[in-house]
Amino acid sequence: MNEPGYRHGMHSTGAATETRAGRAYVVLAGFLAAVAVAAVVGAVGVQGTTDTYKQLEQPGWAPPSWLFGPVWTVLYVMIGVSGWLVWRRVGWSRELIPYGVQLLLNAVWTPLFFGSGLRGLALIDIVVLWLAIAWTVWEFRRIRPVAAALLLPYWAWVTFATALNASIWYLNR
Repeated sequence: MNEPGYRHGMHSTGAATETRAGRAYVVLAGFLAAVAVAAVVGAVGVQGTTDTYKQLEQPGWAPPSWLFGPVWTVLYVMIGVSGWLVWRRVGWSRELIPYGVQLLLNAVWTPLFFGSGLRGLALIDIVVLWLAIAWTVWEFRRIRPVAAALLLPYWAWVTFATALNASIWYLNR
């Protein structure tokens, strides 16, 4: 078992194994909750994002607003599982720092872009977010390649979102 705290060579009883497995799933729920908090923090106080998005001048390749919810839901689950897989290998260690940084930058983007209308500052945030995801993928690939792979669709979506943010910022200056 790769869960932190497991010592090789120790004999475990069925109850101890169940306790470790139960703890692992509690931590998974914690990772998913942390990602959900980042999403909710990003949305708190920002009402009418769909209307705001529709009112902005956009490039012809901009997706419809209804697409963002389903895409982000899938991505957030993948982000949560990715962090959890790394935790299972290394516990609460420095390798999770970039993970926390990218979650924070992710949470800040929506209030900047929609809440404050600071699309230029949101563009800076999303570029730094892109770099933080790269850092996270780089760290995770050494520990658990599948965890890094789970972040690739997120990184691709943020690449697209960066181009969209830049276009909207330019068209609405």
